[in-house]
Amino acid sequence: MTTVAVLGTGRMGGAMVGTLSRAGFDVVAWNRSSGKVEHVAASAGANVADTPTEAIRDADVVVSSLADDAAVESVFGQTTEALHESQIVLEMSTISPVTTRRIGERVLARGAGYLDAPVSGSVSLVEAGNLTIMVGGDGATLDRGLPVLDALAGKILHVGTLGAGATMKLAVNALVHGLNVALSESLVLAERAGVDRSEAYEVFASGAAAAPFVLYKRAAYERPDDTPVAFSLELVAKDLDLILGLADDVGLPMKQATINRETVDEAIRAGLGEHDLSALAVHLRALS
Repeated sequence: MTTVAVLGTGRMGGAMVGTLSRAGFDVVAWNRSSGKVEHVAASAGANVADTPTEAIRDADVVVSSLADDAAVESVFGQTTEALHESQIVLEMSTISPVTTRRIGERVLARGAGYLDAPVSGSVSLVEAGNLTIMVGGDGATLDRGLPVLDALAGKILHVGTLGAGATMKLAVNALVHGLNVALSESLVLAERAGVDRSEAYEVFASGAAAAPFVLYKRAAYERPDDTPVAFSLELVAKDLDLILGLADDVGLPMKQATINRETVDEAIRAGLGEHDLSALAVHLRALS
């Protein structure tokens, strides 16, 4: 049986623990918050490690799903020396291409395989094993990692060399966060002009703008008080900072992303940072 270590059991990582366990893998989980990992592991029938080094010691594949660049740097600063040549690391966090290449070089120097493999999709898509995964790295390593990636993904796209996965993840999120702002503004515009919220959303969901994001986030926009947080505005701000950092690195002005970052910051200052990203519409409704 293949053993998979999952480092980070937040919303996405925790859902990965369950999906991989159901797929028949022997899963060991670690998280900085012990209470969270105990709950996730108990629900999935997974094992719990006290440290990230303990988690990866006997693992064939290591899945990293951590909050940010600093968390990834910290964890692999502790664990890299414990890696060996028979292992593969799948870095699935949303981090900068610079960070993923730096971590990857350290892992590869140990003889282990490394792919940056961030994902596009929600917790429900993790649970259904229907994520889109963007992979950067060596093709032969990808072949070795496919059994684990296939359990999580409906589509796997090999987009280039190490760092290309992280680059595409930021490009995807720039588009998603732009959709979030545009959808919030359009919905509140229709409401202000006298159209019922659900009726307006039905039009969005039925026409040219009916992207998957618009469809699967419908409940969050229509009934914000009844929908659990899937992705917080604080994480949106983190993403947009990474996106604008990458844009600066490649010399690309991104005016819309800059304005979107300012809009998100306004909502966070209004106390909505821990709310779902769809709470931008809630924030706009309050601006009257």
